Amino acid sequence: MPSASPGSWDPQDSRTWNSWADALPALGPEHTVESPESPAEAAVRLARAGVGGEYVVYERAGVWHYACGPAATVTLDAERITARCGNRSLTRPLGAAPMRQIADVLAQLPHRGWRVYGWAAFELAHLLHPDTGDTGRDPLLHLMLPTTEVALTPGTARIRTADPEHLPLMAKALAGPTGTVGEGHDDVEELLRSGAEPYQNAVTRTVADIRAGLLQKAVLSRPLPLPAHTAPDLTASYLAGRGANTPARSFLLDLGGWRAAGFSPETVVEVDGATGRVSTQPLAGTRALASHPDETARLRADLLGDPKEIHEHALSVRLAVDELAGVCRPGTVVVEEFMTVRERGSVQHLASRAAGQLGDGRGPWEAFAALFPAITATGCPKPEALRAISRYEDEPRGLYAGAVFTADDRGSLDAALVLRTVFQRDGRTWLRAGAGVMGQSTPEREWEETCEKLRSVAPHLRPGSGTAPAEPR
Repeated sequence: MPSASPGSWDPQDSRTWNSWADALPALGPEHTVESPESPAEAAVRLARAGVGGEYVVYERAGVWHYACGPAATVTLDAERITARCGNRSLTRPLGAAPMRQIADVLAQLPHRGWRVYGWAAFELAHLLHPDTGDTGRDPLLHLMLPTTEVALTPGTARIRTADPEHLPLMAKALAGPTGTVGEGHDDVEELLRSGAEPYQNAVTRTVADIRAGLLQKAVLSRPLPLPAHTAPDLTASYLAGRGANTPARSFLLDLGGWRAAGFSPETVVEVDGATGRVSTQPLAGTRALASHPDETARLRADLLGDPKEIHEHALSVRLAVDELAGVCRPGTVVVEEFMTVRERGSVQHLASRAAGQLGDGRGPWEAFAALFPAITATGCPKPEALRAISRYEDEPRGLYAGAVFTADDRGSLDAALVLRTVFQRDGRTWLRAGAGVMGQSTPEREWEETCEKLRSVAPHLRPGSGTAPAEPR
């Protein structure tokens, strides 16, 4: 954590954020309207309707949540937190515990039953783990309190809104056509295999660092830029990709300068406010899913018997347990599931789940700070892995390997790891994928793993207008 400085946040001063959100409108009563049988299709209809401007779609446990129209926002960068509601804007410098400051901002909300939606960029890691890399000047975390929320299940949409004009517009959008999805691109494999040499060179250097004892594992990633003339329609790509993937969470968003559509294979952290249970689901160790079941079974057996993959996975689980122990009651952290195999889109992973009970006085944002960024997107030990990523990756990750999440007033928080995602920002569109590098790694195999993961998204991109993507709202 950054050191406290003069004027920084005092955890005893509950007045710091008093009345910043007094103008926040309360959501009205719930209205139920008919909706398509496919909640993903319903979410896309709402996103395309454009009601309320910025939006987030977040799929969890069979429910698609659609939130739009920022009634208030909270943004954190490397120096400050800014909270905005109506005509009021309040800025405070960061103190020693930025995530506790976020919790304090939200604690001042005037209404009960709120839910916040947002994202955290990977570079937030350099704030939470000082001296590991450059945080940059862009926002590191952005939250939205929506004007309207919709819970989508098959055939039903439950709408709550602070703006009565949104209700008929959403009902109309849900009853209308989804629009065309289109066909994918023909040159996917050629695109995936471009630019191998720089990535393989970075893997070679990282392996040398590991063998020299600087660290045990680092997850190196590579961007895959998409040409402007093939910029995809994110809503159509989300719908096509969700039909072909089996994610732990999925999301579609246009929020705080980022547009993205993703199929997250795992969660960074899940906190149940009712029970105090906190868990994380590391996935590490990968093989492709083949077109024939016998080949998939052979690859699965190879995965379960590969010493490098087993070692990589065990390191991730051990660190997850250690991180949970820092915020949980002593003796409550357990590994509930160990080294099963989960199928996620075009690949299969070794998967485990570690869980515990939050310690007295600990909250969901402290659990988030303890577990972010995900071990499976950084490495072990985490600070050394972050330094290796800073050395060998040529550009900031941004939203890649960060989180998209929801949190509520009951103390629950659910954060999806941002992998298997298509991104749009500043007129660019790109994909990104990584692989866990160990002392036994070969550049060729880690390169191939990135291609396997990119196939969860690239074949399902659907063309847009043929022009550069519009700026996020």
